[in-house]
Amino acid sequence: METFDLLCHPDTAAVHVRGIAVEVVRKGDALLLRYRIACAPHLLRLPKSADPVRMDGLWQHTCMEAFIAGADGSYCEFNLSPSGAWAAYDFASYRAGMRDRETTPPLIAGEEGGDFFELAATIDVTGLSGKLSLTAVVEEAGGTKSYWALAHANGQPDFHHAACFAAMLPAPEEA
Repeated sequence: METFDLLCHPDTAAVHVRGIAVEVVRKGDALLLRYRIACAPHLLRLPKSADPVRMDGLWQHTCMEAFIAGADGSYCEFNLSPSGAWAAYDFASYRAGMRDRETTPPLIAGEEGGDFFELAATIDVTGLSGKLSLTAVVEEAGGTKSYWALAHANGQPDFHHAACFAAMLPAPEEA
């Protein structure tokens, strides 16, 4: 298991969120992600739980994301909403050639504590290897949105930028 601390983009300062840590474990073709937001849940704008359906536009509200880039410049993106909704896309290159990724629906579960919200997800990474980017969009109850990533490029938040791919997809753990 590896744990990564996400950095808030300097132009989108959070009001109440004190940090986000992500635990990552790979078991075979399953990548287990646990995003822990250090903030009382009542200070976050979290979507209500719903059926786990594929849905576009999840990044416009509180959403955890994972990107995996291959050596050829192609990459995939997974969007994971606290509601249980999800999306997965393949890109041929930087923001080009986007299409829905054929994948098993991820398993998503949220947990609230007095001073944290946690989103756990299991995504299918069959056939994927390369660089990893872990990101989050967090919307607070007052409307403030902050953008979190392993690393940020200069300028506006852009999770698709190569600078965000600051880790490697782990090899599968042995059983």
